[in-house]
Formats: sequence, C-alpha cells, structure tokens
Amino acid sequence: MTELLSVDIQRIMEMIPHRYPFLLIDKVIDIAPGESATGIKNVTMNEPQFTGHFPQQPIMPGVLIIESMAQTAAILVVQTLGEGAEGKLVYFMSIDSARFRKPVTPGDV
Repeated sequence: MTELLSVDIQRIMEMIPHRYPFLLIDKVIDIAPGESATGIKNVTMNEPQFTGHFPQQPIMPGVLIIESMAQTAAILVVQTLGEGAEGKLVYFMSIDSARFRKPVTPGDV
C-alpha cells in the first residue's frame, strides 16, 4: 500500500515560487507520488480578486481555480521527482474544455 503524504504551507513555499497574492493553495494532502494529490485552499472574503469579481456576489474566477490545480500538480511533480526537481520549475501548459460545476465562493474549502 502506498503511503499518502501531505505538505503544509511552509513546505509548499519551498517547493514552488508562488507567493501572495498568487499562491493559491494552503495545503496539499493525500499525495500519492506519480499518481495524484489533493490541494486545499481556504477561500476567504479577504482574497484580492473578490474586490472586483464580484463585490456584491463574490465568485472565484475560473482561471484562478485552474491555477490552484496547476500549483497542486506542481507539488505532486516536485514530490515525485524528489532531488531530481532541484532548481527546476514545473509548468502547466494547457487545458482543453474546462467546465465548472458550481461556483467557488468565500467560505469554501
């Protein structure tokens, strides 16, 4: 059985170069190297994008949802490669036909 790993925010900041306000994950859990990972983002009303998207009914922009998935994938790649990832950046190059089933709003995880 594969041991599932998790990564806290301090380790995330060691693994990828993103910083506030563009660091869009708070924790990565259930990492199965080479297979999958689950990213956690605690969405709060203090997020800078909510001042304009939309002030009366804040919704996380879809592009930022995709970016948070890309950051989670980057953590998975770095965790999988281990020392082989030293000094390398991971890029999410494209996505086709993205669809969102429901909006992400303040208070969501």
